[in-house]
Amino acid sequence: MSIRKRTWTNGKGEEKTAWVVDYADGKGVRRLKTFAKKKDADGFGATAKVEVREGVHVADSASVTVKAAGAFWIATGVNDGLERSSIDQRKRHLQLHIEPFIGATLLSQLTVPAVREFADKLREKNRSQVMVRKILGSLGAILSDAQERGLATRNPVRDLRGTRRRGKERQADKRKKGKLKVGIDIPTREEIKAIIGAATGRWRPLMITAVFTGMRSSELRGLRWSDVDMEHAQISVHQRADDYGVIGRPKSEAGERTIPVPPAVISALREWKVACPRRASTDQDGTPVKELHYVFPTGSGNIEGRSNITKRGFLPTQLSAGVAVASEERTEDGKVVMVAKYGGMHALRHFYASWLINRPQDGGLGLPPKVIQERLGHSSIVMTMDVYGHLFPRGDDADEMAAAERALLG
Repeated sequence: MSIRKRTWTNGKGEEKTAWVVDYADGKGVRRLKTFAKKKDADGFGATAKVEVREGVHVADSASVTVKAAGAFWIATGVNDGLERSSIDQRKRHLQLHIEPFIGATLLSQLTVPAVREFADKLREKNRSQVMVRKILGSLGAILSDAQERGLATRNPVRDLRGTRRRGKERQADKRKKGKLKVGIDIPTREEIKAIIGAATGRWRPLMITAVFTGMRSSELRGLRWSDVDMEHAQISVHQRADDYGVIGRPKSEAGERTIPVPPAVISALREWKVACPRRASTDQDGTPVKELHYVFPTGSGNIEGRSNITKRGFLPTQLSAGVAVASEERTEDGKVVMVAKYGGMHALRHFYASWLINRPQDGGLGLPPKVIQERLGHSSIVMTMDVYGHLFPRGDDADEMAAAERALLG
């Protein structure tokens, strides 16, 4: 390897100077890289020497752009069998957020300062802190995939996002999001009673099951009658349906679980099973038949859409129950337009969690945190406590403290 000064005269008669690093890469191919300043050439030469010795050096001419590496990353996801919704999210992050800013940048030229500048640009373009974090996560995954392919030597996103920084970002996200509040994020007991009372037709068994199992919308849509054990009053979660109606495994290993259910669920499902739409199928002889399969299907017995459950089921049921708030819209005669108070089915999952947490004297079950984690299908107790920890009884209210004092002091 050598570093030499090059001087020449351009077409205007001006003398120009540059510093050239002349070296051989790991494959023995001669490479030349030019710098305006000697210190930059020296820095590159020192780094390249180590990378070549360790067999991880990638020359600019052998590198690819972030856009091209992103295409490889998407192809990896497809080959790994990721769900279609996950592939679509990768494409959106790449096409809408990454390519417009750094798509043409070579991976070999992507540094920690460049990634920091990229993150700053995203914030300037009104991307939220949460979105910026997700996009940087995707960029880091692109670089990791490129490293495995031998297209990149380092991952500046990993260098940028140290443990201390991640901790600060999590704290900022928590401050921005705030704690879940009963009556705002979590329906009250009175609201739940009103929603169940107003639910009719095929939405009634769905709402009751959601309230007393806390199952995710995707899990409810993928639930089969074979997963419902009416004799032992329990429902098993073995699969879920994604946004495109494709059946897959639960979100995590902990997502596979068995949930005990109260009599109200069994009663509603037993009645619904008689009217539940059958799915078209064929028997062993190839004869067309109609069979029970999904518990909450479409009219033709197939997988119901998530949006359909929300827009045709949950939101109208809330309005019928009077669980509504005033919007900014007005009718032609000036009356306020009321809208459903809770925007999605996840509110019922939040209620289920609070029901498990609340003490029996408060109308709940008072279960231990670990059991609640298992019922919700959370991958860790940390997730359960991060989301719902503030709902657990403190145990140091006035009455409890007075009783503890008497027991201690006599």
